[in-house]
Amino acid sequence: MGILVPVTLFLLLRLQTLSQLFTIAVTTFLTWGVADMLANLLSRPRLKDRSPGKAIREDLERRSKELE
Repeated sequence: MGILVPVTLFLLLRLQTLSQLFTIAVTTFLTWGVADMLANLLSRPRLKDRSPGKAIREDLERRSKELE
């Protein structure tokens, strides 16, 4: 799936160079990663009555404390 989506977009958009293919692949990968991170954060039950921005800040603070 990670290969099919960029190649399909490359072919459907009738692009021609490898740099365009790699750009689509990187963009797709980053978008997928951000969407997965947000879905993971927002699916947790502890997010009731909290905004997504506040939840992300608190989660990043908690993760930085775990790494120390």
